[in-house]
This record gives sequence, structure tokens and C-alpha cells, in this order.
Amino acid sequence: MSSDPRGPEETLPAVRLDRPITETVTPRPALSRLPAYSAGRPPTPAEGLTPYKLSSNENPLGPVPAAARAVADVDTLHRYPNPTAESLRAALAEHLEVPAEDLVAGTGSLGALTQILDAFAGIGEDGEPDEVVYAWRSFEAYPIVVRTAGARDVMVPVTADGRHDLPAMLAAITDRTRVVMLCTPNNPTGPALTHSEVATFVAAVPRDVVVVIDEAYQEYVRGEDRLDALALYRRHPNVAVLRTFSKAHGLAALRVGYSLAQQELSRHLRAVAPPFAVSTVAEAAAVASLRSTDEVAARVQSLVDERERVRAALLGDGWNVPEAQGNFLWLPLGDRAGDFAHAAGVQALAVRAFDGDGVRVSIGEPEANDRLIALCRNLPELRRAS
Repeated sequence: MSSDPRGPEETLPAVRLDRPITETVTPRPALSRLPAYSAGRPPTPAEGLTPYKLSSNENPLGPVPAAARAVADVDTLHRYPNPTAESLRAALAEHLEVPAEDLVAGTGSLGALTQILDAFAGIGEDGEPDEVVYAWRSFEAYPIVVRTAGARDVMVPVTADGRHDLPAMLAAITDRTRVVMLCTPNNPTGPALTHSEVATFVAAVPRDVVVVIDEAYQEYVRGEDRLDALALYRRHPNVAVLRTFSKAHGLAALRVGYSLAQQELSRHLRAVAPPFAVSTVAEAAAVASLRSTDEVAARVQSLVDERERVRAALLGDGWNVPEAQGNFLWLPLGDRAGDFAHAAGVQALAVRAFDGDGVRVSIGEPEANDRLIALCRNLPELRRAS
């Protein structure tokens, strides 16, 4: 043992730095530009009323029984999951009729999107940030993940009826653009893009720009000329499709989703994908749910029916409700969004207010939806604001 009375730190040479030394550890500069993500809040209890959470676009019907059983049957919690979710990718490959190598699993569709940004957008070789183009208002997490990657977000305002302005998005593409994101149906405003307009858009985007088609709510879309994102993925090597088991499959707590892209993209996504991202429990539930598509479809249809019922009632009462193709409705209330959220809270309904823009209301249990309709009928002054 050393007899040196000095502590070990005194025997080490001094560290020489070519930068000023500060008194505290500082984060990356990008963190100062990150908006805070505001998750949907739970409802506030009210006497005599059952509280309902309509603020997070969750599936109120939950997972199909087979998925719940699969969760209960997992007995390997002491073992690491499969690093690349091979069972899930194999099941998806069979279900979608695509190569398993084109599928990369992630923690929800947001985790899959993060992998795309990690691979293709950040700080360029010249030290300047790449650009990512997307519509706004759209999914609240987009500016967070784009800026965390070090890229610059280019927000293109949605139209008055909440739709993507695709000509304006094309015009926003520059030589610094690395990724363009389409959210369809758009969260939180509701409208979905048609296949014709997306096909035209993708064909006009430069081949070296990744086009991300975020389809978190695609199971809820109805109407003519529905987007066939898989056809575009098969035709265009720069297209990546995002999907999730959180919404239609009712597995939000398990955080499992995936991206689908040709090898030109997917090989890079596999390189940045963290191992063990999808838990054994999540993978088992997702595979079981995927094998119960008829039951999942029936549950989705019941929510679509409720969505149409509620929207028709609100339109009939004079409310402005844009086209709704997800499992939610959008009320463009502008500065009165907070007033509506407060009024809903008094009725034990939690909704999602976006200050200055509007309120998103998830489709919930029939009793919750009935209470929402009644609430709106009692708020004529806010109806006019919409």
C-alpha cells in the first residue's frame, strides 16, 4: 500500500482544457430550444359524476383478450428481450406481406421516428443544422425530437380546416432539408391525407429527402381514396412509414411501434436502433393482437361509429368541427381553448387544450361522449368562438 499521505486526486496531473471552465455542468445548447411535452392530464373528480379521460387519444376499450392473456403468460421477466423484436417483425412481415428486413421496431411510433432522425437529420458536415419540414399544428412531440437531434424544424401552417398545406410544404424544401414528415390523420386537427395527394407529393420530393408518413391512427380512417402508404413505400426508396400498437390495438402502456422502409433506409435505422427497445411483454401482446385483427377491427369500428355520432351532434348544434379521421375531434377555439377545458373539467371530463389553437377531445365511452355533447350544448358562447 502507498504511504503517500496525499489523496489519490492530489497525485494526478492537472487537466488542461482549451475552453473556459464554468462552475456548473451545462447541457447541449439544443436543450434550451425544446418545448415541454404536455401529456394529457387525468380528469378531476366531480361529485356524482364518473370521471373520464378524453385527453390522450387512448383506446377506451383496451386490448383484445388474446393480447391481455399474452401479457399474463410471459414468465421470462428476468431475461432480456429479443434485441430486434424478431417475433414481432416476423408477424408483421407476414401480415403486411413485406420483408422482415424492412421493419424496425421501436418504443411506439415516436421511438421509430426518433431512429429516423438519429440516422438522417442533425448537424451537417458543415456544422450547420439540417432541416426537417412538417405541418403545424401537428403532433406535439415533433419539435422536441427534431431539435433534440440537432436539426432545425421548419413548421408549415396547416390550412384553416386543419389540413396539411402540401404545396407550401414542397416550397419549404431547401438543399438543407433531410426529412419531411406527414402526419395522417393529423394529430390534433383530424383530417387525413388522400392517396392521390400524397402520391403526387412524394413524387415531387427530391430523392435524397426522407419522407416520413406517420400513420399512428390509420386504422380509423374512412372515406374514398384512402392512403395506401405501403404502395408508396414499395415504389419509393425514400419513404418510411410509421405505425403503432398504442391506439387501435389499445397497447399504449407497452410502447411498441415500428417503421417500414426499403433497405436503403432500414439498414441505417437498424444501426441506430437501441437494442432491447421493445420489451418481451410488449412484443408478446403486439403479436397476439396482430393475430386477432378481426376483433381489433370491430373495436375500431365501434369507436369510428361513436366519432361520427358525436361529430354529427356537434355540427348539428352549430360547432365548427373539422373532418375527423382519428379517434378524436378538434375544436378550433383559439384563445378560448382554456375556457373550454375548464368547463369540461367541472364536468369530470379531461380534454387536451392547446393554448391559442384549440381543444382535442378523444372519443371515449358512450357516457363520456354523451356528457361532452351536453356540455357543448350548454356553451353557446364558446360555440361562436369555434
